[in-house]
Amino acid sequence: MKKVFTGMAALLLLAVIAQFYLAAGGAFDTAPNEESFQPHRMLGNAILVFAFVVTIAAAIARMPGRLIGLSGLVAGLAIVQSVIREIAKSLGDGTSASGLIFGLHAINGLVILGVIGMIVRQSQRISWTPVDLARTSS
Repeated sequence: MKKVFTGMAALLLLAVIAQFYLAAGGAFDTAPNEESFQPHRMLGNAILVFAFVVTIAAAIARMPGRLIGLSGLVAGLAIVQSVIREIAKSLGDGTSASGLIFGLHAINGLVILGVIGMIVRQSQRISWTPVDLARTSS
């Protein structure tokens, strides 16, 4: 189950990388904001749900408490992403205050990326024992 958790965490990492791609695509699209950021928004919602699933998988796999906590942190930070978006939207599109708040959205996304990277790296160390590594190298 630990290897399954590691695989799920790696998929979450790939989804967050894809999220940055979709954000850039939406930013440079000529379509209206609501339309151009729709794929970014949909993947963000999927990332939120999947982050909760990954947290549950970490607990089921009996990963160390630190990894379970970090997985929960990713889910919490994904919720913060939605809160940041709503605050910026309430300030009005195109205002300087809205732009500053949306900057926090990008920084929070980078934090999410970093935390998931730590989760993947640590879970690989835990789930791939020296015996597993010896089998794969021969």
